[in-house]
Amino acid sequence: MTTQIDMFDDGDDGGATLLVDLLRSASLVLVKKLSNNDRDWAQLPNKHQAGVYIPPAQRESGFFPALVEKARADGGAAIRECFFRTEWPQVDVVREKTRLVHYTSKGPETHMTGVPKPAFATLSPASFLVIGRHVTDGVPVYRCLTIDSASADALLLTDTLSLPADFVAGIFEPAAALAAERDAILDFAGRAIEAWLAGGIAAFADDNAALPSTVVLARMAREKYLADHGLATLDPWAIERPGDAVREISRTIEWELFREFQRRERAIMLVRTILGDTPSDVTAAGIIRSLIDNIGEVDRLMLSASQQRKSRAGYSFEHQIEAMLVAGTVPFEKQVVMDAKKRPDFILPSLARFTTPVPGAANGLILSAKTTLRERWKQVQREMTGGDLFLATVDESIAANAIEDMASLGIVLVVPETLRESRSTEYVRHSNVIGFDGFFQDELRGRRMAGWV
Repeated sequence: MTTQIDMFDDGDDGGATLLVDLLRSASLVLVKKLSNNDRDWAQLPNKHQAGVYIPPAQRESGFFPALVEKARADGGAAIRECFFRTEWPQVDVVREKTRLVHYTSKGPETHMTGVPKPAFATLSPASFLVIGRHVTDGVPVYRCLTIDSASADALLLTDTLSLPADFVAGIFEPAAALAAERDAILDFAGRAIEAWLAGGIAAFADDNAALPSTVVLARMAREKYLADHGLATLDPWAIERPGDAVREISRTIEWELFREFQRRERAIMLVRTILGDTPSDVTAAGIIRSLIDNIGEVDRLMLSASQQRKSRAGYSFEHQIEAMLVAGTVPFEKQVVMDAKKRPDFILPSLARFTTPVPGAANGLILSAKTTLRERWKQVQREMTGGDLFLATVDESIAANAIEDMASLGIVLVVPETLRESRSTEYVRHSNVIGFDGFFQDELRGRRMAGWV
């Protein structure tokens, strides 16, 4: 069966092919979300780390060779180290003596050094290091990739290994992860085949294959979050870290719900594509022939699954922000048409107050929601029309120069509190970045809402 990684493997050199090959061939894979220190040593001349920090749990897991205490003539604190071969196919480099070193005088800090600078030199914030462990004749060799957080490879990695939004580091068995996803689809396909044999596949599909609308799925995820946390509403004044709540709902809970519905849809569509809608006597040869005849449709189906996720993510984020505004009784209008056919996500408190401010009262503002930014923030900037623009996002990959460009145009970024504080993003270094808590407590309650009544 086509798997999550198969649909990214288009046979071309480069692209996702290296990651697909690694996930297929490695018995174990270590994944680390890179902190700023893990990558900016390769980008800034005044940095001297020259390697990647490896957390103690992964250091002591058995993934790497055992650390051996280094003899020291000076009697200083113990240094534990090991050396191993690493391959870096993206930059065509092999290092025979990559070093993992633990300076016990510095506490738990352990660094992997002897790594090629070009592999890290152009990475976006919150990118990944992926190390595949291969054992040949009892000798481990480590194949290493750096995955830019703004690339399609990052989506492939997070989807294949089901990395949560707050992921930092972990060790995985790719074969087990792929088998679990395949089994989940096949289990439901078994129910679909039973319905096909009974002549009821069309009715079964009607009852089970439809993906909920984005509004319904967002509500389901929100209700699960509220139940899990013992809350009645998504009130931003009652939630200590409202941005983290939005992120958990839209990027973790809703994604898991979506994947389950998507598995059902894919299982049913595969059965109907290969077997048709009418039960008949089938043979193994007939099934194989049908699969070959329909291989293009099967590939299209599997690829569309990934595209569905990307297109729905933006709606999810927007729906949860809207629910938070409603729960907090914040006045707003949604996607009203402005001049030149501009349609911002939210205008607070209203288009009328935004375009015609009340003397002595705080101005209105535009709140735009984008799960990913890249160059899209330049489109959002055109919505400002002389007013205040706040851009909400959960994108971790935004570089410092883009944040500075936004600051020069008066754009304020609104991000989940964890991302603003994170050592993997560039947000903490910039004054035009605030958390959702700051947006609600300071910008709205502290400065504006009293004058909007």
